[in-house]
Amino acid sequence: MKSNNIKEGVDRTPHRSLLYATGITKSEMKKPFIGIASSFTDLIPGHVGIRDLERAAENGVYSNGGHPFVFGIPGICDGIAMGHTGMHYSLPSRELIADLIETIAEAHCLDGLILITNCDKITPGMLMASLRLNIPAIIVTAGPMLSGHYHGKRLSFVRDTFEAVAKYRVKEISEQELMDLESCACPGQGSCQGLYTANTMACLTEVMGMSMPGAGTGLAGSALKKRIAFESGARAVDLVKGNLLPRGIVTQDALKNAIMVDMALGGSSNSVLHLLAIANEAGIKLDLKLFDEISRKTPQLTSLRPAGEYFLEDLDYAGGIPALLYELRTIINKESVTVSGVDIGQIISGVNFVNNDVIRKIDNPYRNEGGIAVLFGNLAPNGAIIKSSGVEKDMMKFTGRAVVFDSEEEAMKAISSQGVKEGDVVVIRYEGPKGGPGMREMLAPTSQIVGMGLGNKVALITDGRFSGGTRGPCIGHISPEAQEGGPIALVNNGDMIEIDISERKLNVLLPPAELQGRKSNLIKKPKKIDYGYLSRYADMVSSADEGAIVNKRIKK
Repeated sequence: MKSNNIKEGVDRTPHRSLLYATGITKSEMKKPFIGIASSFTDLIPGHVGIRDLERAAENGVYSNGGHPFVFGIPGICDGIAMGHTGMHYSLPSRELIADLIETIAEAHCLDGLILITNCDKITPGMLMASLRLNIPAIIVTAGPMLSGHYHGKRLSFVRDTFEAVAKYRVKEISEQELMDLESCACPGQGSCQGLYTANTMACLTEVMGMSMPGAGTGLAGSALKKRIAFESGARAVDLVKGNLLPRGIVTQDALKNAIMVDMALGGSSNSVLHLLAIANEAGIKLDLKLFDEISRKTPQLTSLRPAGEYFLEDLDYAGGIPALLYELRTIINKESVTVSGVDIGQIISGVNFVNNDVIRKIDNPYRNEGGIAVLFGNLAPNGAIIKSSGVEKDMMKFTGRAVVFDSEEEAMKAISSQGVKEGDVVVIRYEGPKGGPGMREMLAPTSQIVGMGLGNKVALITDGRFSGGTRGPCIGHISPEAQEGGPIALVNNGDMIEIDISERKLNVLLPPAELQGRKSNLIKKPKKIDYGYLSRYADMVSSADEGAIVNKRIKK
Protein backbone atom coordinates (compact mmCIF):
# COMPACT_ATOMS: atom_id res chain seq x y z
CA MET A 1 0.00 0.00 0.00
CA LYS A 2 1.15 3.53 -0.73
CA SER A 3 0.32 4.47 2.86
CA ASN A 4 3.08 2.14 4.07
CA ASN A 5 5.43 5.00 3.21
CA ILE A 6 4.17 6.84 6.31
CA LYS A 7 3.28 3.98 8.66
CA GLU A 8 5.88 1.18 8.39
CA GLY A 9 9.39 0.91 9.81
CA VAL A 10 11.37 2.43 12.66
CA ASP A 11 11.97 5.65 10.74
CA ARG A 12 8.22 6.26 10.59
CA THR A 13 7.77 6.34 14.37
CA PRO A 14 7.11 10.13 14.31
CA HIS A 15 4.61 9.73 11.51
CA ARG A 16 2.69 7.02 13.36
CA SER A 17 2.69 9.18 16.47
CA LEU A 18 0.97 11.98 14.59
CA LEU A 19 -1.52 9.57 13.04
CA TYR A 20 -2.37 8.15 16.48
CA ALA A 21 -3.07 11.74 17.53
CA THR A 22 -5.97 11.76 15.05
CA GLY A 23 -7.63 8.94 17.01
CA ILE A 24 -6.70 6.05 14.75
CA THR A 25 -6.11 2.71 16.48
CA LYS A 26 -3.25 0.27 15.94
CA SER A 27 -5.55 -2.21 14.20
CA GLU A 28 -6.86 0.51 11.84
CA MET A 29 -3.29 1.49 11.00
CA LYS A 30 -2.93 -1.75 9.04
CA LYS A 31 -5.83 -0.96 6.72
CA PRO A 32 -5.86 0.96 3.42
CA PHE A 33 -6.01 4.71 3.95
CA ILE A 34 -8.92 6.11 1.92
CA GLY A 35 -9.13 9.88 1.55
CA ILE A 36 -12.61 11.37 1.28
CA ALA A 37 -12.27 14.68 -0.55
CA SER A 38 -15.42 16.52 0.46
CA SER A 39 -16.58 19.73 -1.18
CA PHE A 40 -19.17 20.35 1.52
CA THR A 41 -19.94 24.04 2.02
CA ASP A 42 -22.81 26.10 3.33
CA LEU A 43 -22.37 28.43 0.33
CA ILE A 44 -23.56 26.14 -2.48
CA PRO A 45 -27.08 24.61 -2.67
CA GLY A 46 -25.64 21.63 -4.53
CA HIS A 47 -23.26 20.93 -1.63
CA VAL A 48 -25.16 21.70 1.57
CA GLY A 49 -26.23 18.04 1.88
CA ILE A 50 -22.78 16.53 1.43
CA ARG A 51 -22.23 16.00 5.17
CA ASP A 52 -24.68 13.06 4.97
CA LEU A 53 -22.78 11.61 2.02
CA GLU A 54 -19.48 11.92 3.88
CA ARG A 55 -20.89 9.81 6.71
CA ALA A 56 -22.33 7.24 4.33
CA ALA A 57 -19.03 6.96 2.44
CA GLU A 58 -17.09 6.64 5.73
CA ASN A 59 -19.36 3.82 6.84
CA GLY A 60 -18.87 2.11 3.49
CA VAL A 61 -15.09 2.31 3.84
CA TYR A 62 -15.21 0.92 7.38
CA SER A 63 -17.56 -1.89 6.31
CA ASN A 64 -15.02 -3.20 3.80
CA GLY A 65 -11.84 -2.97 5.82
CA GLY A 66 -10.50 0.48 5.04
CA HIS A 67 -9.87 3.57 7.16
CA PRO A 68 -11.39 6.87 5.94
CA PHE A 69 -9.98 10.37 6.32
CA VAL A 70 -12.18 13.32 5.35
CA PHE A 71 -10.54 16.47 4.01
CA GLY A 72 -12.04 19.62 2.55
CA ILE A 73 -12.01 20.95 -0.99
CA PRO A 74 -13.40 24.40 -1.93
CA GLY A 75 -16.19 25.06 -4.38
CA ILE A 76 -17.86 27.95 -6.19
CA CYS A 77 -21.54 28.26 -7.07
CA ASP A 78 -21.60 29.61 -10.61
CA GLY A 79 -25.11 30.99 -10.15
CA ILE A 80 -24.03 33.10 -7.18
CA ALA A 81 -20.74 34.07 -8.85
CA MET A 82 -22.52 35.04 -12.09
CA GLY A 83 -22.50 38.58 -13.46
CA HIS A 84 -19.80 40.13 -11.28
CA THR A 85 -16.11 39.77 -10.41
CA GLY A 86 -16.71 36.37 -8.83
CA MET A 87 -17.24 34.68 -12.19
CA HIS A 88 -13.59 35.34 -13.07
CA TYR A 89 -12.71 32.73 -10.45
CA SER A 90 -15.06 29.95 -11.50
CA LEU A 91 -13.12 28.17 -14.27
CA PRO A 92 -9.72 28.85 -12.63
CA SER A 93 -11.05 27.13 -9.48
CA ARG A 94 -11.08 23.86 -11.46
CA GLU A 95 -7.28 23.94 -11.55
CA LEU A 96 -7.05 24.78 -7.85
CA ILE A 97 -9.30 21.84 -6.96
CA ALA A 98 -7.17 19.41 -8.95
CA ASP A 99 -3.99 20.84 -7.42
CA LEU A 100 -5.32 20.66 -3.86
CA ILE A 101 -6.40 17.03 -4.16
CA GLU A 102 -3.03 16.15 -5.68
CA THR A 103 -1.30 17.97 -2.82
CA ILE A 104 -3.22 16.28 0.01
CA ALA A 105 -3.13 12.80 -1.51
CA GLU A 106 0.61 12.93 -2.22
CA ALA A 107 1.59 14.58 1.07
CA HIS A 108 -0.29 11.96 3.10
CA CYS A 109 0.37 8.90 0.90
CA LEU A 110 -3.30 8.00 0.53
CA ASP A 111 -4.05 4.58 -0.97
CA GLY A 112 -7.34 5.58 -2.57
CA LEU A 113 -9.84 8.41 -2.92
CA ILE A 114 -13.56 9.01 -2.70
CA LEU A 115 -14.32 12.37 -4.31
CA ILE A 116 -17.63 13.91 -3.23
CA THR A 117 -18.71 16.67 -5.55
CA ASN A 118 -21.66 18.14 -7.44
CA CYS A 119 -21.32 21.48 -9.12
CA ASP A 120 -19.85 22.92 -12.26
CA LYS A 121 -16.04 23.09 -11.88
CA ILE A 122 -15.72 20.85 -8.83
CA THR A 123 -16.62 17.61 -10.62
CA PRO A 124 -14.18 18.06 -13.53
CA GLY A 125 -11.49 19.31 -11.12
CA MET A 126 -11.85 16.13 -9.07
CA LEU A 127 -11.78 13.95 -12.17
CA MET A 128 -8.63 15.71 -13.33
CA ALA A 129 -6.99 15.08 -9.95
CA SER A 130 -7.89 11.39 -9.96
CA LEU A 131 -6.29 10.91 -13.37
CA ARG A 132 -3.23 12.98 -12.53
CA LEU A 133 -2.60 10.97 -9.36
CA ASN A 134 -3.73 7.69 -10.94
CA ILE A 135 -4.47 6.05 -7.60
CA PRO A 136 -7.75 4.12 -7.10
CA ALA A 137 -10.59 6.64 -6.97
CA ILE A 138 -14.36 6.85 -7.19
CA ILE A 139 -16.61 9.89 -7.68
CA VAL A 140 -19.82 10.53 -5.75
CA THR A 141 -21.95 13.34 -7.19
CA ALA A 142 -24.46 14.75 -4.69
CA GLY A 143 -27.36 14.89 -7.15
CA PRO A 144 -29.81 17.30 -8.76
CA MET A 145 -32.31 19.52 -6.98
CA LEU A 146 -36.03 18.83 -7.19
CA SER A 147 -38.06 21.19 -9.35
CA GLY A 148 -39.63 24.24 -7.77
CA HIS A 149 -43.39 24.82 -7.87
CA TYR A 150 -45.44 27.99 -8.30
CA HIS A 151 -49.14 28.26 -9.11
CA GLY A 152 -49.26 24.72 -10.47
CA LYS A 153 -46.13 25.08 -12.64
CA ARG A 154 -42.75 23.43 -12.17
CA LEU A 155 -39.83 25.82 -11.95
CA SER A 156 -36.11 25.67 -12.66
CA PHE A 157 -33.36 28.06 -11.63
CA VAL A 158 -32.32 29.68 -14.92
CA ARG A 159 -35.67 30.22 -16.62
CA ASP A 160 -37.44 31.32 -13.49
CA THR A 161 -34.83 33.68 -12.07
CA PHE A 162 -32.35 34.96 -14.70
CA GLU A 163 -34.86 35.05 -17.56
CA ALA A 164 -37.57 36.31 -15.20
CA VAL A 165 -35.52 39.46 -14.51
CA ALA A 166 -35.74 40.40 -18.20
CA LYS A 167 -39.46 39.57 -18.28
CA TYR A 168 -39.97 41.95 -15.36
CA ARG A 169 -38.03 44.69 -17.13
CA VAL A 170 -40.27 44.47 -20.19
CA LYS A 171 -43.33 44.37 -17.88
CA GLU A 172 -44.29 40.81 -18.81
CA ILE A 173 -44.47 39.88 -15.12
CA SER A 174 -45.05 41.95 -11.97
CA GLU A 175 -42.59 42.71 -9.19
CA GLN A 176 -44.62 40.49 -6.85
CA GLU A 177 -44.44 37.57 -9.28
CA LEU A 178 -40.68 38.09 -9.62
CA MET A 179 -40.30 37.95 -5.82
CA ASP A 180 -42.48 34.83 -5.64
CA LEU A 181 -40.40 33.12 -8.32
CA GLU A 182 -37.11 33.82 -6.54
CA SER A 183 -38.53 32.18 -3.42
CA CYS A 184 -39.84 29.08 -5.20
CA ALA A 185 -37.42 28.30 -8.04
CA CYS A 186 -34.81 26.54 -5.86
CA PRO A 187 -36.64 24.53 -3.17
CA GLY A 188 -33.63 22.94 -1.47
CA GLN A 189 -30.35 21.08 -1.77
CA GLY A 190 -28.98 19.85 -5.07
CA SER A 191 -27.50 21.03 -8.35
CA CYS A 192 -29.72 23.15 -10.62
CA GLN A 193 -32.61 21.13 -12.03
CA GLY A 194 -31.89 21.11 -15.74
CA LEU A 195 -29.16 19.78 -17.99
CA TYR A 196 -26.76 22.51 -16.97
CA THR A 197 -23.03 21.97 -16.49
CA ALA A 198 -23.17 20.31 -13.06
CA ASN A 199 -25.70 17.68 -14.09
CA THR A 200 -24.11 17.18 -17.50
CA MET A 201 -20.77 16.41 -15.86
CA ALA A 202 -22.39 14.13 -13.27
CA CYS A 203 -23.97 12.11 -16.08
CA LEU A 204 -20.74 11.96 -18.07
CA THR A 205 -18.79 10.89 -14.97
CA GLU A 206 -21.11 7.90 -14.70
CA VAL A 207 -20.67 7.13 -18.41
CA MET A 208 -16.87 7.31 -18.15
CA GLY A 209 -17.09 4.66 -15.45
CA MET A 210 -15.86 6.80 -12.55
CA SER A 211 -19.06 6.67 -10.48
CA MET A 212 -21.55 3.96 -9.58
CA PRO A 213 -24.56 3.26 -11.84
CA GLY A 214 -27.37 5.70 -11.02
CA ALA A 215 -25.05 8.26 -9.46
CA GLY A 216 -25.39 10.79 -12.28
CA THR A 217 -29.13 11.40 -11.85
CA GLY A 218 -29.86 10.13 -8.30
CA LEU A 219 -31.64 12.99 -6.56
CA ALA A 220 -30.02 15.10 -3.85
CA GLY A 221 -31.11 14.19 -0.34
CA SER A 222 -32.57 10.84 -1.38
CA ALA A 223 -31.95 7.54 0.37
CA LEU A 224 -30.73 6.24 -2.99
CA LYS A 225 -27.96 8.83 -2.98
CA LYS A 226 -26.89 7.81 0.53
CA ARG A 227 -26.81 4.16 -0.54
CA ILE A 228 -24.66 5.09 -3.55
CA ALA A 229 -22.26 6.93 -1.23
CA PHE A 230 -22.07 3.91 1.10
CA GLU A 231 -21.50 1.51 -1.81
CA SER A 232 -18.86 3.87 -3.21
CA GLY A 233 -17.04 3.84 0.13
CA ALA A 234 -16.99 0.05 0.19
CA ARG A 235 -16.04 -0.16 -3.45
CA ALA A 236 -13.11 2.24 -2.98
CA VAL A 237 -11.44 -0.35 -0.75
CA ASP A 238 -11.93 -3.02 -3.44
CA LEU A 239 -10.37 -0.68 -6.01
CA VAL A 240 -7.28 -0.38 -3.83
CA LYS A 241 -7.06 -4.12 -3.28
CA GLY A 242 -7.52 -4.83 -6.99
CA ASN A 243 -5.34 -1.86 -8.07
CA LEU A 244 -7.96 -0.67 -10.57
CA LEU A 245 -6.69 2.76 -11.57
CA PRO A 246 -8.45 5.76 -13.14
CA ARG A 247 -6.34 5.66 -16.31
CA GLY A 248 -7.45 2.07 -16.79
CA ILE A 249 -11.07 3.27 -16.68
CA VAL A 250 -10.99 6.65 -18.46
CA THR A 251 -9.66 5.36 -21.78
CA GLN A 252 -10.10 6.72 -25.30
CA ASP A 253 -13.21 4.54 -25.69
CA ALA A 254 -14.63 5.75 -22.38
CA LEU A 255 -14.13 9.37 -23.44
CA LYS A 256 -15.81 8.67 -26.79
CA ASN A 257 -18.74 7.14 -24.89
CA ALA A 258 -18.94 10.29 -22.76
CA ILE A 259 -18.97 12.53 -25.84
CA MET A 260 -21.67 10.35 -27.43
CA VAL A 261 -23.89 10.51 -24.35
CA ASP A 262 -23.26 14.26 -24.11
CA MET A 263 -24.57 14.61 -27.66
CA ALA A 264 -27.54 12.32 -27.01
CA LEU A 265 -28.46 14.35 -23.93
CA GLY A 266 -27.94 17.77 -25.51
CA GLY A 267 -25.65 18.69 -22.60
CA SER A 268 -23.86 21.85 -21.57
CA SER A 269 -21.29 23.30 -23.96
CA ASN A 270 -18.91 23.54 -20.99
CA SER A 271 -18.56 19.78 -21.15
CA VAL A 272 -16.24 20.23 -24.15
CA LEU A 273 -13.78 22.28 -22.09
CA HIS A 274 -13.90 19.80 -19.25
CA LEU A 275 -13.58 16.63 -21.33
CA LEU A 276 -10.55 18.13 -23.09
CA ALA A 277 -8.96 18.88 -19.71
CA ILE A 278 -9.83 15.44 -18.30
CA ALA A 279 -8.38 13.73 -21.38
CA ASN A 280 -5.20 15.75 -21.00
CA GLU A 281 -4.70 14.45 -17.44
CA ALA A 282 -5.30 10.91 -18.72
CA GLY A 283 -2.58 11.38 -21.32
CA ILE A 284 -5.10 11.14 -24.16
CA LYS A 285 -5.32 13.66 -26.99
CA LEU A 286 -8.81 14.78 -27.94
CA ASP A 287 -9.49 17.08 -30.86
CA LEU A 288 -12.46 19.40 -31.24
CA LYS A 289 -13.18 17.76 -34.58
CA LEU A 290 -13.87 14.47 -32.78
CA PHE A 291 -16.70 16.11 -30.86
CA ASP A 292 -18.26 17.22 -34.12
CA GLU A 293 -17.74 13.84 -35.80
CA ILE A 294 -19.53 12.10 -32.95
CA SER A 295 -22.25 14.76 -32.89
CA ARG A 296 -22.96 14.21 -36.60
CA LYS A 297 -23.53 10.48 -35.94
CA THR A 298 -25.37 10.64 -32.61
CA PRO A 299 -29.08 11.49 -32.43
CA GLN A 300 -30.34 13.62 -29.55
CA LEU A 301 -32.65 11.43 -27.47
CA THR A 302 -33.64 13.75 -24.60
CA SER A 303 -34.96 17.28 -24.38
CA LEU A 304 -34.27 18.66 -20.92
CA ARG A 305 -34.24 22.19 -19.60
CA PRO A 306 -33.03 24.74 -20.51
CA ALA A 307 -33.77 23.84 -24.15
CA GLY A 308 -36.63 21.41 -23.45
CA GLU A 309 -39.31 20.97 -20.82
CA TYR A 310 -38.12 17.90 -18.89
CA PHE A 311 -36.10 18.12 -15.68
CA LEU A 312 -33.28 15.96 -14.30
CA GLU A 313 -35.75 14.33 -11.96
CA ASP A 314 -37.67 13.18 -15.06
CA LEU A 315 -34.49 11.67 -16.51
CA ASP A 316 -33.86 9.85 -13.24
CA TYR A 317 -37.41 8.49 -13.06
CA ALA A 318 -37.16 7.46 -16.74
CA GLY A 319 -34.29 5.10 -15.93
CA GLY A 320 -31.34 7.49 -15.72
CA ILE A 321 -28.07 7.04 -17.57
CA PRO A 322 -28.35 3.21 -17.75
CA ALA A 323 -31.62 3.64 -19.67
CA LEU A 324 -30.02 6.14 -22.05
CA LEU A 325 -27.11 3.75 -22.62
CA TYR A 326 -29.66 1.05 -23.40
CA GLU A 327 -31.17 3.19 -26.17
CA LEU A 328 -27.65 3.85 -27.51
CA ARG A 329 -26.68 0.16 -27.28
CA THR A 330 -26.17 -0.24 -31.04
CA ILE A 331 -23.52 2.51 -31.21
CA ILE A 332 -22.00 2.78 -27.71
CA ASN A 333 -18.78 0.98 -26.77
CA LYS A 334 -19.94 -1.74 -24.37
CA GLU A 335 -16.53 -3.03 -23.26
CA SER A 336 -15.51 0.01 -21.22
CA VAL A 337 -14.99 -0.91 -17.56
CA THR A 338 -16.36 1.00 -14.58
CA VAL A 339 -15.54 1.43 -10.89
CA SER A 340 -18.59 -0.72 -10.10
CA GLY A 341 -16.81 -3.85 -11.31
CA VAL A 342 -19.01 -4.35 -14.36
CA ASP A 343 -18.62 -2.97 -17.87
CA ILE A 344 -21.03 -0.78 -19.86
CA GLY A 345 -22.47 -3.80 -21.64
CA GLN A 346 -23.38 -5.46 -18.34
CA ILE A 347 -25.00 -2.25 -17.11
CA ILE A 348 -27.06 -2.12 -20.31
CA SER A 349 -28.10 -5.77 -19.93
CA GLY A 350 -29.48 -5.01 -16.47
CA VAL A 351 -31.89 -2.31 -17.70
CA ASN A 352 -35.53 -3.38 -17.36
CA PHE A 353 -37.36 -0.07 -17.77
CA VAL A 354 -37.09 2.98 -20.03
CA ASN A 355 -39.64 5.78 -20.24
CA ASN A 356 -39.53 6.54 -23.96
CA ASP A 357 -41.41 9.80 -23.53
CA VAL A 358 -38.35 11.21 -21.75
CA ILE A 359 -35.62 9.07 -23.36
CA ARG A 360 -36.60 8.46 -26.96
CA LYS A 361 -35.63 5.45 -29.01
CA ILE A 362 -32.70 5.91 -31.36
CA ASP A 363 -34.98 5.73 -34.43
CA ASN A 364 -37.30 8.42 -33.03
CA PRO A 365 -34.95 11.19 -31.80
CA TYR A 366 -35.64 14.81 -30.99
CA ARG A 367 -32.92 15.70 -33.47
CA ASN A 368 -30.95 13.56 -35.90
CA GLU A 369 -27.68 15.06 -34.70
CA GLY A 370 -26.19 15.62 -31.26
CA GLY A 371 -26.70 18.62 -29.03
CA ILE A 372 -23.34 20.35 -29.54
CA ALA A 373 -21.76 21.62 -32.75
CA VAL A 374 -18.20 22.80 -33.44
CA LEU A 375 -17.91 25.73 -35.85
CA PHE A 376 -14.89 26.92 -37.81
CA GLY A 377 -14.25 29.91 -40.07
CA ASN A 378 -12.29 33.12 -40.34
CA LEU A 379 -13.68 34.20 -36.94
CA ALA A 380 -12.74 30.90 -35.27
CA PRO A 381 -9.77 29.27 -37.04
CA ASN A 382 -9.25 26.92 -34.07
CA GLY A 383 -12.93 26.34 -33.43
CA ALA A 384 -15.97 27.58 -31.52
CA ILE A 385 -18.75 25.76 -29.64
CA ILE A 386 -22.52 26.07 -29.71
CA LYS A 387 -25.20 24.14 -27.85
CA SER A 388 -27.17 23.50 -31.03
CA SER A 389 -29.89 21.64 -29.11
CA GLY A 390 -30.99 25.01 -27.73
CA VAL A 391 -31.31 26.70 -31.13
CA GLU A 392 -34.63 26.98 -32.98
CA LYS A 393 -34.68 25.72 -36.56
CA ASP A 394 -35.11 29.17 -38.13
CA MET A 395 -31.94 30.42 -36.37
CA MET A 396 -29.65 27.63 -37.54
CA LYS A 397 -28.55 30.03 -40.27
CA PHE A 398 -28.26 33.72 -39.43
CA THR A 399 -26.46 36.77 -40.78
CA GLY A 400 -26.47 39.98 -38.77
CA ARG A 401 -24.76 43.23 -37.87
CA ALA A 402 -21.98 43.10 -35.28
CA VAL A 403 -22.50 45.07 -32.07
CA VAL A 404 -19.15 44.86 -30.32
CA PHE A 405 -18.33 44.97 -26.61
CA ASP A 406 -14.98 44.45 -24.88
CA SER A 407 -16.51 43.08 -21.66
CA GLU A 408 -19.65 41.42 -20.33
CA GLU A 409 -20.47 44.53 -18.29
CA GLU A 410 -20.53 46.74 -21.41
CA ALA A 411 -22.81 44.25 -23.15
CA MET A 412 -25.19 43.98 -20.18
CA LYS A 413 -25.53 47.74 -19.98
CA ALA A 414 -26.49 47.94 -23.66
CA ILE A 415 -28.85 44.95 -23.58
CA SER A 416 -30.63 46.17 -20.43
CA SER A 417 -31.16 49.62 -21.96
CA GLN A 418 -32.52 48.03 -25.15
CA GLY A 419 -29.42 48.98 -27.12
CA VAL A 420 -29.48 45.63 -28.92
CA LYS A 421 -32.00 45.20 -31.72
CA GLU A 422 -33.43 42.46 -33.91
CA GLY A 423 -30.88 41.33 -36.49
CA ASP A 424 -27.84 42.11 -34.33
CA VAL A 425 -24.96 39.76 -33.55
CA VAL A 426 -23.71 40.69 -30.09
CA VAL A 427 -19.92 40.24 -29.91
CA ILE A 428 -18.46 39.98 -26.39
CA ARG A 429 -14.69 39.67 -26.48
CA TYR A 430 -11.67 39.84 -24.17
CA GLU A 431 -13.50 37.33 -21.98
CA GLY A 432 -11.44 34.25 -22.92
CA PRO A 433 -9.23 32.21 -20.56
CA LYS A 434 -6.44 34.83 -20.69
CA GLY A 435 -8.45 37.93 -21.51
CA GLY A 436 -11.21 37.52 -18.91
CA PRO A 437 -9.24 36.27 -17.19
CA GLY A 438 -11.08 33.07 -16.38
CA MET A 439 -13.43 32.76 -19.37
CA ARG A 440 -16.57 34.00 -17.65
CA GLU A 441 -19.99 32.54 -18.40
CA MET A 442 -22.37 34.86 -20.24
CA LEU A 443 -25.62 33.63 -18.67
CA ALA A 444 -26.77 37.10 -17.67
CA PRO A 445 -26.58 38.57 -21.22
CA THR A 446 -28.13 35.51 -22.86
CA SER A 447 -30.92 35.34 -20.28
CA GLN A 448 -31.67 39.04 -20.78
CA ILE A 449 -31.89 38.54 -24.54
CA VAL A 450 -34.23 35.54 -24.20
CA GLY A 451 -36.33 37.17 -21.49
CA MET A 452 -36.82 40.27 -23.66
CA GLY A 453 -38.22 38.14 -26.48
CA LEU A 454 -35.15 38.42 -28.72
CA GLY A 455 -33.97 34.83 -28.36
CA ASN A 456 -34.76 34.02 -31.99
CA LYS A 457 -33.89 37.44 -33.38
CA VAL A 458 -30.41 38.10 -32.00
CA ALA A 459 -27.23 35.98 -31.95
CA LEU A 460 -24.34 36.24 -29.50
CA ILE A 461 -20.72 35.23 -30.02
CA THR A 462 -17.88 35.36 -27.51
CA ASP A 463 -14.41 34.10 -26.66
CA GLY A 464 -15.87 33.54 -23.21
CA ARG A 465 -18.27 30.71 -22.51
CA PHE A 466 -21.87 30.07 -21.60
CA SER A 467 -23.69 28.57 -18.68
CA GLY A 468 -25.28 25.19 -19.23
CA GLY A 469 -28.49 27.15 -18.76
CA THR A 470 -27.99 29.15 -21.95
CA ARG A 471 -30.30 28.62 -24.92
CA GLY A 472 -30.54 30.27 -28.30
CA PRO A 473 -27.94 31.03 -31.02
CA CYS A 474 -25.04 31.63 -28.63
CA ILE A 475 -21.54 30.70 -29.77
CA GLY A 476 -18.68 30.54 -27.28
CA HIS A 477 -15.10 29.32 -26.85
CA ILE A 478 -14.03 31.24 -29.98
CA SER A 479 -10.36 30.39 -30.50
CA PRO A 480 -7.92 32.04 -30.67
CA GLU A 481 -9.31 34.53 -28.17
CA ALA A 482 -9.10 38.31 -28.53
CA GLN A 483 -6.34 38.66 -25.92
CA GLU A 484 -4.10 36.48 -28.10
CA GLY A 485 -4.89 38.52 -31.21
CA GLY A 486 -7.57 36.18 -32.52
CA PRO A 487 -9.84 37.38 -35.35
CA ILE A 488 -12.65 38.22 -32.92
CA ALA A 489 -10.45 41.15 -31.81
CA LEU A 490 -10.62 42.57 -35.36
CA VAL A 491 -14.42 42.87 -35.63
CA ASN A 492 -15.91 46.38 -35.81
CA ASN A 493 -19.45 47.58 -35.18
CA GLY A 494 -21.55 47.08 -38.30
CA ASP A 495 -19.49 44.23 -39.78
CA MET A 496 -21.69 41.46 -41.12
CA ILE A 497 -21.29 38.10 -39.40
CA GLU A 498 -22.47 34.85 -40.93
CA ILE A 499 -23.49 31.89 -38.76
CA ASP A 500 -24.37 28.57 -40.39
CA ILE A 501 -24.69 25.86 -37.74
CA SER A 502 -25.66 23.09 -40.15
CA GLU A 503 -22.56 23.77 -42.25
CA ARG A 504 -20.45 24.46 -39.12
CA LYS A 505 -19.38 27.92 -40.30
CA LEU A 506 -18.66 31.15 -38.42
CA ASN A 507 -17.34 34.02 -40.54
CA VAL A 508 -17.10 37.77 -40.59
CA LEU A 509 -17.88 38.84 -44.16
CA LEU A 510 -14.69 40.74 -44.86
CA PRO A 511 -11.92 40.12 -47.41
CA PRO A 512 -8.66 38.63 -46.09
CA ALA A 513 -6.77 41.81 -46.93
CA GLU A 514 -9.05 43.89 -44.70
CA LEU A 515 -8.60 41.47 -41.80
CA GLN A 516 -4.85 41.45 -42.29
CA GLY A 517 -4.75 45.25 -42.29
CA ARG A 518 -6.73 45.40 -39.06
CA LYS A 519 -4.47 42.80 -37.46
CA SER A 520 -1.33 44.78 -38.28
CA ASN A 521 -2.84 47.80 -36.46
CA LEU A 522 -4.14 45.86 -33.46
CA ILE A 523 -2.80 47.05 -30.11
CA LYS A 524 -2.60 44.37 -27.43
CA LYS A 525 -4.70 45.20 -24.39
CA PRO A 526 -3.14 45.11 -20.93
CA LYS A 527 -4.32 42.53 -18.41
CA LYS A 528 -7.70 43.32 -16.86
CA ILE A 529 -6.50 41.91 -13.54
CA ASP A 530 -2.79 42.16 -12.79
CA TYR A 531 -2.55 40.75 -9.27
CA GLY A 532 -3.17 37.58 -7.30
CA TYR A 533 -4.22 34.18 -8.56
CA LEU A 534 -6.06 35.42 -11.64
CA SER A 535 -2.96 37.20 -12.93
CA ARG A 536 -0.90 34.02 -12.55
CA TYR A 537 -3.69 31.99 -14.16
CA ALA A 538 -3.77 34.32 -17.18
CA ASP A 539 -0.02 33.82 -17.62
CA MET A 540 -0.29 30.02 -17.60
CA VAL A 541 -3.65 29.04 -19.10
CA SER A 542 -3.98 27.58 -22.58
CA SER A 543 -6.57 28.31 -25.26
CA ALA A 544 -10.17 27.11 -24.98
CA ASP A 545 -9.67 24.65 -27.85
CA GLU A 546 -7.16 22.85 -25.60
CA GLY A 547 -9.50 22.87 -22.60
CA ALA A 548 -8.19 26.04 -20.90
CA ILE A 549 -5.63 23.99 -18.96
CA VAL A 550 -2.49 24.94 -17.05
CA ASN A 551 -1.00 21.47 -16.57
CA LYS A 552 -0.18 20.21 -20.06
CA ARG A 553 0.49 16.51 -20.48
CA ILE A 554 -0.41 16.38 -24.16
CA LYS A 555 1.41 18.69 -26.53
CA LYS A 556 -0.40 20.14 -29.52
